[in-house]
Amino acid sequence: MASASGSPVRVRFCPSPTGNPHVGLVRTALFNWAFARHHQGTLVFRIEDTDAARDSEESYEQLLDSMRWLGFDWDEGPEIGGPHAPYRQSQRMDLYQDVAAKLLAAGRAYHCYCSQEELDTRRDAARAAGRPSGYDGHCRDLSEARVEEYRAQGRAPIVRFRMPDETITFTDLVRGELTFTPENVPDYGIVRANGAPLYTLVNPVDDALMEITHVLRGEDLLSSTPRQIALYKALIDLGVAKAIPAFGHLPYVMGEGNKKLSKRDPQASLNLYRERGFLPEGLLNYLSLLGWSLSADQDIFGTAELVAAFDIADVNPNPARFDLKKCEAINADHIRLLDVKDFTERCRPWLRAPFAPWAPEDFDETRWQAIAPHAQTRLKVLSEITDNVDFLFLPEPVFDEPSWTKAMKEGSDALLRTAREKLESADWSSAESLKEAVLAAGEAHGLKLGKAQAPVRVAVTGRTVGLPLFESLEILGKEKTLTRIDTALTRLTA
Repeated sequence: MASASGSPVRVRFCPSPTGNPHVGLVRTALFNWAFARHHQGTLVFRIEDTDAARDSEESYEQLLDSMRWLGFDWDEGPEIGGPHAPYRQSQRMDLYQDVAAKLLAAGRAYHCYCSQEELDTRRDAARAAGRPSGYDGHCRDLSEARVEEYRAQGRAPIVRFRMPDETITFTDLVRGELTFTPENVPDYGIVRANGAPLYTLVNPVDDALMEITHVLRGEDLLSSTPRQIALYKALIDLGVAKAIPAFGHLPYVMGEGNKKLSKRDPQASLNLYRERGFLPEGLLNYLSLLGWSLSADQDIFGTAELVAAFDIADVNPNPARFDLKKCEAINADHIRLLDVKDFTERCRPWLRAPFAPWAPEDFDETRWQAIAPHAQTRLKVLSEITDNVDFLFLPEPVFDEPSWTKAMKEGSDALLRTAREKLESADWSSAESLKEAVLAAGEAHGLKLGKAQAPVRVAVTGRTVGLPLFESLEILGKEKTLTRIDTALTRLTA
C-alpha cells in the first residue's frame, strides 16, 4: 500500500512522556506498528515533549523501555536517528516558530488579544442564544488602532489559525466519509501568548516535515482533524508540506461502566501488566482484539500473524471494552505456548527478591526445573509462580488459614496418619505410586481421592489449591513431605 500521492507508507507513534504508558496508547502504537510492517513501510517514533510542566526525563526513558519490552522496533526516532531528526519536539522549537511566522506573514494566521474572561463571557452568551460556542473571530480583522490599544494595555496575544469558510470533507480509514461545516470548526490557537507552540501546530508540522502518509490515532482526536486538514492545505501552499496524510481514528477503549479508559483507571497502566507478569505477546494479542480481529474463530495468534493480516479497513469503529479476565485468559494461552526452557527463564524475576519469600540459598534449581512444566499449564500471569512453588523452597509451608479450616475437618488427623504410613512405603520415584498411597489411605477411611488428598495438600503446601499434588510430592521428596505431615498432625492435636 502507498499513500494517495504514491509514496511508501510512513506512519508515526508520538506519545507524550507524562507518567506511565497507558494500554490505550499501546493499542495505538500496536496498530501503527502492524500497519507499517504489513506494508513494508516506515514507523517514526516521535516524542511530544513540549509541555515542560508535565513531561519528565524519567517518563521518556520509561517510554523507550516499554517500547523495547513490547517488541516494537522503529525505523526513525530516539536512539536511532533518521533523516528528519531530531525526534523530540522540545528540540524542534525553531522549526515551529519559523512555520508560525510564515503563516502570519501569509495571512493564514493572526494575533488574538482576547482575554480568557472575554472568551468565556462570549461563549456563555453564544450558548444562551443557541449559537455555536467556539471562537467567534473577534480578532480576525483588527484595525491597527485596536491592535495598538491592546498592546498599550499590555495584552500578550496568542496566534490563531484562520479557518477557511468552507465545508471540510475527508474519508476516514476507519469511519468512512466525514463532513464538518465551518460553524463547527472555528479558528483555533496554535501558539501560546508566551510564544510556546501548541499541539495543534507542532503535530501537523512534524507530520508534514517528516512526510507522514497515514495518521492512525485515537477517536478522541477526531474533532481536531478538520482543523489539521485546513492547516495542511496552508502548509502545502507555503511549501512546508507535500500532501495531506490519510487519517484513521481508532475506537475508544472502554473501562468499567462503559466509560473511556483513562490513565487514572487501575487497569490502564502498562506497568501493572509488566509487574504482574503478562507476556508482551499475550498483552499485544489481546489489545489487537480491541477493535480488530484476525478471524471469527481465532483469538490466539502472534505478532507475525497480526502483521500479515492487518488491514486498517477491518478496524471496527465502535468502542471496545477492556475485559481483564479475557486478557488474562489469552495471556495464559500464550504462557502455555512457550517452550518450557523459555518459560523457566521468563519466570526468573519472580523467583528472586523482592518477590520470592524464601532465602536465596534455599532456592533449588533442580526442583525448579522439575516443577516448571507442571506450573506452566496453571498460570494466567507469571507472577503467580511465586505462590505456586514457594512450598518447594521455604523451610515450612505458610498455612493459608481458610484453606486449613476447609481441609482439616474432623477425622483429618486419622487420615493423615494413614496417608503418612502409606507414603512411607511408597515408591518415591513415581508420582503414580504416591497417588495410589493417598488413594489407599482415603479408601481406608471411606473417602474418595478428592477428599483424601485435601488434608495432605494443605499439610505439605499450605493451600487447598495448587500444582498437581503427587508430582509436587515427588519433587519435594520423601523426607520433607513426611516431616510436614508430622508438623500438621502436631498442629491438629495441639
